Amino acid sequence: MIMPRGSDQLLLPVNPVFVWGSLLVALLINLVPLGRVPAMPDVLAVALVFWNVHQPRKVGIGAAFVFGLLMDVHEGSLLGQHALAYTLLSYFATTIHRRMLWFSVPAQALQVLPLFATAHLVSLIVRLAAGAAFPGWNLAAAPVIEALLWPVASVLLLAPQRRAPDPDANRPL
Repeated sequence: MIMPRGSDQLLLPVNPVFVWGSLLVALLINLVPLGRVPAMPDVLAVALVFWNVHQPRKVGIGAAFVFGLLMDVHEGSLLGQHALAYTLLSYFATTIHRRMLWFSVPAQALQVLPLFATAHLVSLIVRLAAGAAFPGWNLAAAPVIEALLWPVASVLLLAPQRRAPDPDANRPL
């Protein structure tokens, strides 16, 4: 297998328990009552996009839909608002996952910024169509903060897969 340019080592196989555990932790972080701040980053969206890029066969559009419904029920918003946004986010992340792995982590953050902006725009359009008031222009900060969280998510979520440096010079893998 050809190694992507952005990675300096081979990764161990991912543990499915870790993948779903990290998604549940991201959901729990989103469930913390911090008030209704429009610029609040969506940690679950970052985790979903990360696993859709790195493990598209393990985390797919169906998981994004279910997590979106859970977020809709939690926030008391229009049923399907987050589900639609997360499903589109998951679809586009899966679409570009092969291309993204060739870039470095900061370049990947720039690649996912339009995805996060699109998800927030879809959610905003659904809210406005349902008759809600415009939350303000500081809503535009949320996708930027989520893109800035991408390198942190890369370090934390790939940590269990990183192989310890091999002290034996005769075995390069």
